[in-house]
Amino acid sequence: MKNTIKVERARMNITQEELAKKAGVTRQAINAIETNKYAPSIVLAFKIAKALKVKITDVFEPEPGD
Repeated sequence: MKNTIKVERARMNITQEELAKKAGVTRQAINAIETNKYAPSIVLAFKIAKALKVKITDVFEPEPGD
């Protein structure tokens, strides 16, 4: 699954740590999602999108084979 978390974080000028606190996860979890090492649950994906003040489809996009 592709994501634009890093871009959205830059747009909001927040760190991985700040996003993690807003989404209720660790900084390491945000890093793993950003680097495509971990696919978030749908609930976590919604929390991240809400924290970034965007729609979930603005942040996450399935890739072929997902």
